[in-house]
This record gives sequence, C-alpha cells and structure tokens, in this order.
Amino acid sequence: MSEISEENIKKAEEIKSEANEYFKKQQYDKAIELYTEAIELNNTVAVYYGNRSFAYLRTECFGYALQDASKALELDKNYVKGYYRRASAYMSLGKFKLALKDYETVTKTRPNDRDAKVKYNECQKVVKMLMFQKAIAVDDDKKSIAEAINLESMVIEDDYVGPRLEDGKVTEHFMKELMEYYKAQKKLHRRYAYKILLDVKEHLMKQPTLVDVTIPEDAKFTVCGDIHGQYYDLMNIFELNGLPSTTNPYLFNGDFVDRGSFSVECIFVLFGYKLLLPNHFFMSRGNHESVTMNQMYGFEGEVKAKYTAQMAELFTEVYNWLPLCHCLNSRVLVMHGGLFSSDSVTLDDIKATDRNRQPPEEGIMCELLWSDPMPAMGRAPSKRGVGIQFGPDVTKKFLEKNNLEYVIRSHEVKAEGYEVAHDGKCITVFSAPNYCDTMAEHCTNYMYWK
Repeated sequence: MSEISEENIKKAEEIKSEANEYFKKQQYDKAIELYTEAIELNNTVAVYYGNRSFAYLRTECFGYALQDASKALELDKNYVKGYYRRASAYMSLGKFKLALKDYETVTKTRPNDRDAKVKYNECQKVVKMLMFQKAIAVDDDKKSIAEAINLESMVIEDDYVGPRLEDGKVTEHFMKELMEYYKAQKKLHRRYAYKILLDVKEHLMKQPTLVDVTIPEDAKFTVCGDIHGQYYDLMNIFELNGLPSTTNPYLFNGDFVDRGSFSVECIFVLFGYKLLLPNHFFMSRGNHESVTMNQMYGFEGEVKAKYTAQMAELFTEVYNWLPLCHCLNSRVLVMHGGLFSSDSVTLDDIKATDRNRQPPEEGIMCELLWSDPMPAMGRAPSKRGVGIQFGPDVTKKFLEKNNLEYVIRSHEVKAEGYEVAHDGKCITVFSAPNYCDTMAEHCTNYMYWK
C-alpha cells in the first residue's frame, strides 16, 4: 500500500467534515458523494466507510451499507459504530441472526449504551419469534387473522362523532369526511377500520398478479409513486390533481407506509378509494408492504399504537394480496421496483407468479419490488442488497420481447419528483416530497399517462 501524503490526509478530513454537514441536512446523496471523495484521498480511515454506510442506510442502499460497514471493521476491528451499522444493514435485509451477533458485540463493548441495548433486545425478540413460528408452522392448518375477527363485538361508542360507513359501504361522502377527520388528526373507529381491511382483502384476492388497465384515448390517468406515510403530501396531490373519480383515475405504485408519521391515515384513505372506485383506483405492492420493512421503519409500531397488534397482522395478510404490477393499454408496465436478472421474463411469467407471501430474496417477485435502473449497460449487484441494477440495454430487450413502449417505476427519491432514464424508456416517479417528515419544495410528484 502506497503511503498517503499529509496533504491528502488533511483534505480528506475537510471533505469528511463537509459531508457530515450535508448528512445533518438529510442531503444523503451529496453526503455519500463527499464521503466517497474522502475515501479516494485516504482509504485507511474506518470512520469514512462507517459514515458512508450510515448514509447508505438512510437511502435504503442496504447492500452498499453492508459492504462499507464490513470494510470499516476490516480497517479497525474495535470501531464499534461499524458493528452498529452492519447490524442495521443485516436487519434491513432480514438477516436477523447476523444482526443479533453484531448488536451483541456493541452491547458488550458499550454496556451503558441504552439505544444499543434496545436494538439488541428488539432483534433478539425477532429471532426468537421466527424460531417459534418455524417450530409451530403448519401452513395448511393456519387460520387467517381475517377469519378470527368479529366486527359485531366492536361497539361504536355514543361519543364517537367521526365518519361512518353507510350500510357497511364506503361512499364518496364517507371519503371526504374521513380525509377531513384525519387532517384534524383524529382516529377512525376501529370497527370501520377493520371493515375496510376485510373488504379490501376480499377484493384484492380476486385480482390477478398483473392487472391489465384499459384507459380511453385522450383520457387522463395519474400514476403516483411512494407516499411513505406523508398524509399531507397525499392531500396535496388530491388538491392539485383532483380527487379520484371515474373520470380522474389513479394508480398508486407501492410504498404507501413506513417512515412518515401518518401511514395509518394514508393507507386507509387509499384503501377507501380502492373500495369506492375498484375499476378506477389501483394500487401496486411496494417493498415496504412487507413484515420486515414494517418492523424496521415504523408502520407496525404505528398500527399497534393507534389500533392493535392484531390489526398489524391483518395488514400483512392484506398486503400479500396486492397486485405486483399493472399494464396500461398493453403498452406500459408499471411496477414499484424494476426489471429482472434474466432477459427471458415475459408478462405471462409475471402473471403466473405467486404473490400471496412475503417477498422472497430472489426471483420475479423480489425484482419487481426491489430492482433499480442504472446508467451503465448490463446488470450489476443491487446497491440495496436485494434485487438487481439494470441498464438501458436490459430495459430495451424487455420492452421488445413483451411488445411494450416503456416502464414506469418508483422506489427511489428524486429531487424533481420524477426522472426519465434509459432513452425515455424507464420513468421513475416519487410522490413524497416531504420525505421522512422533512420539509422540501417539490411540485411534480405524480405524472399523467396518456
């Protein structure tokens, strides 16, 4: 290894300090860029890799975060934050036993670190729960949560003044009242909340994995990306673009929950419109409509706080039936993540994919939910540690093979709300401008399709 000059050591420290400031401002992409510059000047400092790992975690690049945390520990086995970062990456990738081992190292090194102890205990609970479920699993005999729910036992109190379903059905009046009720930060009665979930599950179970959508010529059709629990962003979309209706149809393209503080409110508004307008309001599953993500990024805890643990389990059942993608007029494929590790995948292969499960670590379902486009040709390992990265040539081959014009996907934060890539054949749309409850000024956070 060549000796690093004093000048480079000093410059790297300055750049690292600048990167830290961008990290504090939650400008993670810029922070990653600067940490990378610091590493290029001096690749012997564990902290640089540890800090970049943390920024990768914030941008859900779990694969890169894992690599950087491991590299930091290779440089300095006593770098405690390296174990912390690696444990977080393992948790996000669902590798709980490996995460537990790293959290254990942190707690032994820092016995007074309360946050580390909490994380260790949470991870230990997950590992024990998974072992217990594996021990008692009898798939054929397992009774669904939906079947165990008794709506009649949920009494509506006399002092409840919120929205009410009409003859057990969602109406336009109910939806308008619900949205205003949520703006006042009030809670829908649990009986109506459960009823919506049960009805949505029944409806989604009848839907195919790939939904074909027919749009009349010259009609407007709006595709929205990630919402991530940003209720007021969702309301802003409806204010700017109009409420969903038979003449103003929508497709929400996954990641409705997690991160934001109002995931429950977002999902019940979306599910409400799905019931009201089943043929003019569409929802695709995202990678955050899964147990692991909901445990890690807040939705499970929010549901338990606002309702019950039983409801959190019911949400899991409902999410398992969400369609994985939609095809608009046989011309445009819309999915949350992206394309595939094989050029042989067809629309018929997608239609034949079993979706009633938690996302697997590989295959068509995994890649639909997790993959990302990249500028370079070919394919590369995913920056997230799940799915793949695919280039413009991969997109071109897929479109030609399946007689499509382009794909629309979400899954990535975009400063302008959208991004056109791969010679106009791959469009990303992201609809949570105030991402993670931060304030930002973005206006284009949905797109029209004609």
